[in-house]
Amino acid sequence: MKKVLFICSGGMSSAIVEKALDKEAEKKGIALTSSAVGSGEADSVIQEKDWDIIFVAPQVKHRFSLFKQSADEAHIPIELIKPTDYSPLGGKNLLKIIESLS
Repeated sequence: MKKVLFICSGGMSSAIVEKALDKEAEKKGIALTSSAVGSGEADSVIQEKDWDIIFVAPQVKHRFSLFKQSADEAHIPIELIKPTDYSPLGGKNLLKIIESLS
């Protein structure tokens, strides 16, 4: 089971991308769970160290270096989501990133 954390502005805008990722994972028979948090609570959630990968939404890319520092300390891979993948069509590309970690 892969555990995916999404960081966005308020923890809600990632729902569309989460659904797209879930759909693609289900097609391939990959078990995963995901959660989304707002940028203000990201550091404490990252420190739980319960994630296989962290995705950062384009609208908070200006804070990516801060999130990356926390993720690096927790030894969790982190990726900035491309604006084109932050949509209902982006699940396939995000799943490729997750699969590349295996």
